[in-house]
Amino acid sequence: MSRIGKKPVAIPAGVTASIAGGELSVKGPKGTLTMKLADLISYEVQDGQISVQPANDSKQARSFWGMQRTMVQNLVTGVTEGFTKTLEITGVGYRANAQGKNLKLQLGYSHDVDYPVPEGITIATPDQTTITITGIDKQQVGQVAAEIRRWRKPEPYKGKGIKYRGEFIFRKEGKKK
Repeated sequence: MSRIGKKPVAIPAGVTASIAGGELSVKGPKGTLTMKLADLISYEVQDGQISVQPANDSKQARSFWGMQRTMVQNLVTGVTEGFTKTLEITGVGYRANAQGKNLKLQLGYSHDVDYPVPEGITIATPDQTTITITGIDKQQVGQVAAEIRRWRKPEPYKGKGIKYRGEFIFRKEGKKK
């Protein structure tokens, strides 16, 4: 039995959920998100909550159960609150600047890196060394953050690079004399 899957997902006020054509659609104040339904899982929208149950007793259906419930929860959270990831830039001369639909990064290369911001994502730079990525789709927010971080991952000697807020960079010792 899945401990996570057993709990129904509560639908808050101002959010509507419907199942039609093999898709679950959740509409809220921040927008609309849809998800294709898995064949091995049965979904029900009733009494202000969405319940997720395995369609049969197969091992594969039980293994999908908890993950599908979490994905439904992410849809509801996304249309009500949204998701945010914060990146921090460390290094002399490393900086970021949001310019309309582009993010301009200066990361020690001979050229600036221009990252086009995808549809549905908002990028803000409160200061030159902080990047805030916001959106309603958790997967898309995480993917954009990973793509930006890929340009200059933190290195273990001085810690220079782009890291997630709260991420710990294991630092190596220098040479001993």
